[in-house]
Amino acid sequence: MRLIFAGTPEFARAAQERLHAAGFDIVLVLTQPDRPAGRGMKLQASPVKAFALDKDIAVAQPRSLRLDGKYPEDATAAREAILAAKADAMIVAAYGLILPQWVLDTPRLGCLNIHASLLPRWRGAAPIHRAIEAGDAETGVTIMQMDAGLDTGDMLLMERGPIREDDTTASLHDRLANLGGRMIVEALELAACGGLVRTPQPADGVTYAHKIEKHEAAIDWTNPAALIARRVRAFNPFPGAVAVLAEEALKIWSARALPGTAGAAPGTVLAVHADAVDVATGDGIVQLLQVQRAGGKRLAVADFLRGFDLKPGMTFEEK
Repeated sequence: MRLIFAGTPEFARAAQERLHAAGFDIVLVLTQPDRPAGRGMKLQASPVKAFALDKDIAVAQPRSLRLDGKYPEDATAAREAILAAKADAMIVAAYGLILPQWVLDTPRLGCLNIHASLLPRWRGAAPIHRAIEAGDAETGVTIMQMDAGLDTGDMLLMERGPIREDDTTASLHDRLANLGGRMIVEALELAACGGLVRTPQPADGVTYAHKIEKHEAAIDWTNPAALIARRVRAFNPFPGAVAVLAEEALKIWSARALPGTAGAAPGTVLAVHADAVDVATGDGIVQLLQVQRAGGKRLAVADFLRGFDLKPGMTFEEK
C-alpha cells in the first residue's frame, strides 16, 4: 500500500515510525516548514521531516495547500507531488494545515486522521490539553475518515484509556501517540481487505479543543484549587503554568489540590513545608510541588526553597 504521510510533531512521528516498521510504502511526507527554535533560534526540521530524511523519503513543506490561497506556488508544487505519488491513502496526524477538498479526494482510500480524543468530544487543535483541564476521566484515539469539516468525519476505529490523576499533557501525549501508531496500522490492514466500517459521529457530545494560548498560562488564584491543579498538569510541558511572586515570574510544573477552607485571600501563601508550599485559592488550597525560576531548572520545592526566601503571608500577584 502506497502512503502519503502528513504530520509535524512527535505525536505524528510515532505513527510514522510504526507505519514504516510495518512495511507500508511511505512515498511522500508532508510537514510544516522548518521553524526557528532553541536559544540560537536556528531553523529546525520537524520530527516528521527528520525521520523522513533519515529514511530517504521525499518531503514537501508547503505553507498552504489552497490553490487559491496566499501561497498558490506552494500549493501547486504540493499538488504535483501528491498526484505523482499515486497514493492509496494519506495518513494525517497533527499536520497543522487544512486539507482542501482536492487533497481529500486524491488518494484512492481518502485521508485517514489520527485524532487524540474520543470524538466527537474535543474536536480541534488541543484535545489532550483540554481533556486534562476539564477533568475528564478517560480519553483515547479515534481513527477518522477525513471530510471538509473540523474533525467531523466518520469514525473508523476508536480505543479508550484512562486519564490518570498524575497525568500531564506530556505523559498522556506519549501514551496516545503510541496508541495512535498501533491503531493506524490496524486500520490500514483492515482497509486492505475491505474490513473498515465507517460510523458517523453522534450529534450529541460535541466539544471543541481550542488552541492553547500563552496568556492562559497565568494562574488565576480565584479559581478553585482543583481547576488550578488540572491546568498545571494540562499546561505541562507547554506553555507552563505561570505565577508571579515578589515581582518574579515562576513556572509551576507540579501541584495538587487539597481539601479544606483556605481562610485567606486567593494567592496568599498559607504554609511553607519542607517539600511543598500551600497557597489559598477561590475554593480550597493548592500545594505547589515543583517550581522553576526564570533561567533556572525545574526544581522540587525542597530545592527551590534553598534559593528563594518564601514565607507565609506573601501573596502571588493577581492574574
